[in-house]
Amino acid sequence: QVQLVESGGGLVQPGGSLRLSCAASGTIFSIKAMGWYRQAPGKERELVATFTTAGSTNYADSVKGRVTISRDNAKNAVYLQMNSLKPEDTAVYYCNAYLGYNSWGQGTQVTVSS
Repeated sequence: QVQLVESGGGLVQPGGSLRLSCAASGTIFSIKAMGWYRQAPGKERELVATFTTAGSTNYADSVKGRVTISRDNAKNAVYLQMNSLKPEDTAVYYCNAYLGYNSWGQGTQVTVSS
């Protein structure tokens, strides 16, 4: 099993930036891909950005140009740098690891509001 712990969420004004972190532990050798998803109130969980199984990156159209996913293999960590944040980015952000099945962190709240 893999355990995922997110951090870095919070309240930020429109136009601001946040950096989310996800630390993975456990059977990390079984991880095939990792990424970030989000879920806003009343909406379904949606992809934000991921590293694919081929190692490339994939971004939602709504965040392209504003968000960058990165990783530190030595730390078993994945990061999400979010810039030019908008109120519609408000959601709980979840770290995801794909091991042939999905494993999720507990989520971190991001609120964009003035």
